[in-house]
Amino acid sequence: MLAQRISEQRAGVGNAQALVGEMRRTVLLVPSVGPGLWSARSGGVRWICAFTDDAALARFAIHHGLGDRLMDYVALLGARIVDEIVPALDEPGGLAVDIANEDGAMFFPPVTGIVPDSVAVDAGATEKVRSHGH
Repeated sequence: MLAQRISEQRAGVGNAQALVGEMRRTVLLVPSVGPGLWSARSGGVRWICAFTDDAALARFAIHHGLGDRLMDYVALLGARIVDEIVPALDEPGGLAVDIANEDGAMFFPPVTGIVPDSVAVDAGATEKVRSHGH
């Protein structure tokens, strides 16, 4: 269902809150590397890479030249990734879903409403808007 919500959002007919809710409820496949999870840094953010199904994970493995070698992964609820794993990082972190699929990739950045306010990069700006709005 998450892949469908991503497709709707990318087509401009989705609901952002429904998309975030679906991400939180979805069990995602996250490649593991040693004791950690596969991630990439881009734009000052450490992105945890996750996939909606085996086919999406396989495309990622092929793209990274792993071919027929097995890729270790863990199955994690999206909410656990953004509520527990991202806050444990020592830097801004977000969730990148299905990045091996150009037409189906979606990034969930470290902002209010996706990650806890304590690690959201826009939390201070949100507080300023709230306090000046009254």
